Amino acid sequence: MIMNGLCLGLFSPGPLELAIIAGIILLLFGGKKLPSLMRNLGRSTNEFKRGMSETSEDEDSSTPSDESN
Repeated sequence: MIMNGLCLGLFSPGPLELAIIAGIILLLFGGKKLPSLMRNLGRSTNEFKRGMSETSEDEDSSTPSDESN
């Protein structure tokens, strides 16, 4: 149990690492392209969540309630 918590703590990025990653992304994509990139990422995340919920609703409604046939 302690080992799992220790491993998770070792591989989580700290504030400095996150700042470095953000700086690299800013350099790669530029300031003008970054807002549209984040907007598209948010839209695709919402579409994925919507698709997952529709799939689970379809599975729930497709299960037969009467199994006597």
